[in-house]
Amino acid sequence: MEGLMDDDHFKILPEGCVSTILSFTSPQDACKSSVVSTIFQAAADSDIVWERFLPVDYQDIVSKSNVPFKFSSKKELFLHLCNSLLVDGGRKSFRIEKSSGKKSFILSARDLHITWSNEPQYWRWASLPESRFSEVAVLRTMSWLEIVGKIETQMLSPNTKYGAYLILKISERSYGLDLMPSEISVEVGNNQGSTTSAYLRLAQEHARKQQLERLFYGNRTERLKSRVAEGDGRVASEREDGWLEIELGEFFSGENDEEVKMSLMEVKGHHLKGGLIIEGIEVRPKH
Repeated sequence: MEGLMDDDHFKILPEGCVSTILSFTSPQDACKSSVVSTIFQAAADSDIVWERFLPVDYQDIVSKSNVPFKFSSKKELFLHLCNSLLVDGGRKSFRIEKSSGKKSFILSARDLHITWSNEPQYWRWASLPESRFSEVAVLRTMSWLEIVGKIETQMLSPNTKYGAYLILKISERSYGLDLMPSEISVEVGNNQGSTTSAYLRLAQEHARKQQLERLFYGNRTERLKSRVAEGDGRVASEREDGWLEIELGEFFSGENDEEVKMSLMEVKGHHLKGGLIIEGIEVRPKH
């Protein structure tokens, strides 16, 4: 491998040929190769290479950006798209994975179906400085919790395994959210997806919450939980952007265009819940 990367082996090849060779690697490999030799450095920066790494519909995505931007090369455009880009009137966030060029989307709360979210006695729409979107959905109080997001696989990278993640926060004054598990699922096309359970809480808060539940709800906690098959139950984990996320499930994006339905619901407890903040659902490649 070391001999193959030697300058002498490539000096006889036109720069365009080297660029074509690099275009069949990956963005990560192309960046690494640029420091190997002067021949590779010029070839690795060419539009031939980075055009291939960009999504086939990149022009359509750029046209939907909330903020117009300019780029002088396809590599510059690729690196720009590695950062979050608001599209579709600010209702979605788009980015590509730097190492592979795979596409990711975050559907904002406004892009989701949240039952009764337009009824101000149950939900309110608020602006938070830490959110990438102009609005998030804040649960005031209600017993019926149902959140559904949908996306077409043609919007995603083909032949890729994806995970779907609900992005949320839980306020300090929240109540009733994890009294019993929520049901989560991901369905693709007409295939009925499997349903599992999740708790709207962080793992480290489990013990503290259990103590509070026993004091506040007493034996009613066990009666409520007995209505749902709990399983192991997923919990929220912290994200780098300061939010929490719960994995709703995973799916494979193939060659055919299919609708993916992602959901979280808790409709069996019939108890009041409040203090949940929803930013959206992220669909990103899973490794």
